[in-house]
Amino acid sequence: MAVAAAILELDPSHDRAGRVIEDIVRLERRIFPKHESLARSLHDELKRRNSGLIYTTSGADGEEVIGYAMYTCNTSLCATITKLAVKENCRRQGHGEALLAAAVERCRRRKIQRLSLHVDPTRTAAVALYRKAGFQVDTTVEGYYEPHRDAYRMYLDL
Repeated sequence: MAVAAAILELDPSHDRAGRVIEDIVRLERRIFPKHESLARSLHDELKRRNSGLIYTTSGADGEEVIGYAMYTCNTSLCATITKLAVKENCRRQGHGEALLAAAVERCRRRKIQRLSLHVDPTRTAAVALYRKAGFQVDTTVEGYYEPHRDAYRMYLDL
């Protein structure tokens, strides 16, 4: 497994923020079905005080976003990873694992006690990544994504 690049936190006031958000919207559209994509609501999601977005870029120039994770602190004790995605040709190189670890660490620093997420059970690589990080399946949520398409609700106690 290759070593993942640095994990950066989105700073909306930074000059590059607009380009980073555009890259993430493009990835959202490419990776997720339209009804699961945050591409249309990403700007609104980022305005929320209780949410965070971290990302990693390609190469030394750090020009292109190749992966990102979003999380929301629902309460002072509980948070949810709402998105974790890596560009298809950059998968299996440690980027997803690094993004997940960074999101977990940020929640840990906020004294969050439980981190949860939803994942399609057919996305076996994603399920394996979460299990490797210590997440456990809490339950199967029937019809979570759409009728006849379920999700595992997974959690990690910090």
